[in-house]
Amino acid sequence: MAEITEATNMETTPVENNNELALITPETQPKRRKKKSMVWEYFTIETVSAGCRRACCNRCKQSFAYSTGSKVAGTSHLKRHIAKGTCPALLRDQYNNQLTPYNPKTGGSEPRKRRYRSPSSPFIPFDQDRCRHEIARMIIMHEYPLHMVEHPGFIAFVQNLQPRFDKVSFNTVQGDCVATYLREKQSLMKLIEGIPGRVCLTLDMWTSNQTLGYVFITGHFIDFEWKLQSRVLNVIMEPYPDSDSALSHAVAACLSDWSLEGKLFSLTFNHPTSEAGLENLRPLLCTKNPLILNGQLLLGNCIARTLSSMAKDVLGAGHEIVKKIRDSVKYVKTSESHDEKFVQVKNQLQVPSEKSLILDNQTQWNTTYQMLAAASELKEVFNCLDTSDPDYKLAPSMEDWKVAETLCTFLKPLFDAASILTTTTNPTAITFFHEAWKIHADLGRSITNEDPFISNIAKSMLEKIDKYWKDCSLILAIAVVMDPRFKMKLVEFSFTKIFGEDAPTYIKIVDDGIHELFLEYVALPLPLTPTYTEEGNAGNNGKTDESQQGNLLSDQGLTDFDVYIMETSSQQMKSELDQYLEESLLPRVQEFDVLGWWKLNKMKYPTLSKMARDILSIPVSAAAPDSVFDIIIKHLDEYRSSLRPETVEALICAKDWLHYGSEESNALVKMEF
Repeated sequence: MAEITEATNMETTPVENNNELALITPETQPKRRKKKSMVWEYFTIETVSAGCRRACCNRCKQSFAYSTGSKVAGTSHLKRHIAKGTCPALLRDQYNNQLTPYNPKTGGSEPRKRRYRSPSSPFIPFDQDRCRHEIARMIIMHEYPLHMVEHPGFIAFVQNLQPRFDKVSFNTVQGDCVATYLREKQSLMKLIEGIPGRVCLTLDMWTSNQTLGYVFITGHFIDFEWKLQSRVLNVIMEPYPDSDSALSHAVAACLSDWSLEGKLFSLTFNHPTSEAGLENLRPLLCTKNPLILNGQLLLGNCIARTLSSMAKDVLGAGHEIVKKIRDSVKYVKTSESHDEKFVQVKNQLQVPSEKSLILDNQTQWNTTYQMLAAASELKEVFNCLDTSDPDYKLAPSMEDWKVAETLCTFLKPLFDAASILTTTTNPTAITFFHEAWKIHADLGRSITNEDPFISNIAKSMLEKIDKYWKDCSLILAIAVVMDPRFKMKLVEFSFTKIFGEDAPTYIKIVDDGIHELFLEYVALPLPLTPTYTEEGNAGNNGKTDESQQGNLLSDQGLTDFDVYIMETSSQQMKSELDQYLEESLLPRVQEFDVLGWWKLNKMKYPTLSKMARDILSIPVSAAAPDSVFDIIIKHLDEYRSSLRPETVEALICAKDWLHYGSEESNALVKMEF
């Protein structure tokens, strides 16, 4: 009987066998595997009664259901108790750990506990090469110095983060950065090889402490999706930056490097160059190309530099007044007590201006304009400041404030126009036709002002905008014609405002120019890209002997037919432009996508859309957004100047490319009709 009772009280364990539930005794039960879930570091299983077991939290002693009879509750609810922060004891421990300073453990400490990975954190094996690749990307993207990998602080940080990582030297990381540059360059080359249109280049010359020049060359183009793209293609060191051949040498190297001899459409550079330098650049536009519009797409003036030069003239005309106001602003802003007194006087006078005083950066003219504009609105406060602050003896006179307001009147349209260059991703010719003619028209009225101070400033500014207008008005006008909201109508309107009775002559120049350009596209269509050529050859691989015999007829008796087709097609293509110009204007809405409109209408205007694609990609500024307002030439820092020219180019170009990513290389190449 005792044996029966003992057998009855023996623990039984349910197992599955052939989908049937069986009971086995401890004598026959296989050895139970050790539980692997992370929760068992925090829970202990306790048998409550026969067939009923519960999981007890080791921290807060709260128990949870685990198994009843043949049913097992699993561990999900136990994980939630630990991971979701519902265990009060665990929360207290975490809080105390945050308040306890870190003390590194020394030898003889308690043995390390075995840790089990959470299923949500997959195991990633250590990869030395991958780590080196990411260090190179980090240095490129954030412009860290290459020798940071040899800094003791960086080495200690990495060794604590991953002891298995082998430290790298300056030369190693330099090679890794160049390798990253070369990989990204291959992706970009595939993208550029497949674009349907042409490429426009902008040139920006930087200097260095060694009097060397660095030509930054940026390519601008419209891709298959009719999106405007720009990439820094080269940074070329020129030992004699002031020579007449410096820019032409850099452009020739860029064209060869990227195989762009047959795709170059326009050149825009940031700084004035000599007439000899222009003549050296002009032939590059017709290398394997027709000389489009007799080389008039060589834009010798960057709009950003033109605006900066005009602003510099304005500030120079009133430099003594500008200095007085700058000293007054400096007096207020460099002392907390002075600033408090200034605010008190402003509140007492109830001056409505919401502008705050700022001290300008004299290398960027926009900050000087903003300083003058804010100070002019607060001139009453400056005039009364000496009553509450006897130490203030710098107050400009009312005549000085009048001059400052005049300066602001001239600077505001320049500031508004230049600001577009910083807010628009890729400002093109179509953007600045409006700005250029408005500034030109305003200055034309100002030169007749009776005040000699105003008329002299206007005359100086008008000379510079006249030169820009002379060099660039044709391409700016052709670009605005490609906007279906304006076409020739805005050209006619604006030229009438600018040229008066002579307007018809200049309007005809634009009309003749756009028709001449269109005929060049009709006579010399853009060459097929290598991708298209391969597709065309692939389509001929399956030709039969019969089809080959049929092709022999193409040269027998059909020559006149080919001439006829060319003549009639030319007439049809020519009327394509006239048809576009004769159609009514689209409504002038603020948010209008010109490129999107041409994308939708490329089947209707097959040749004109190709011309529009190239025209609308012409940039008007070679300045980077952060240097639009600079009144000095950009300077390469001492660290980068100490690197090899190839390394400088790799670091600067790769940073630009990594910003965009290399996903473009995976885009499908589409046939354009």
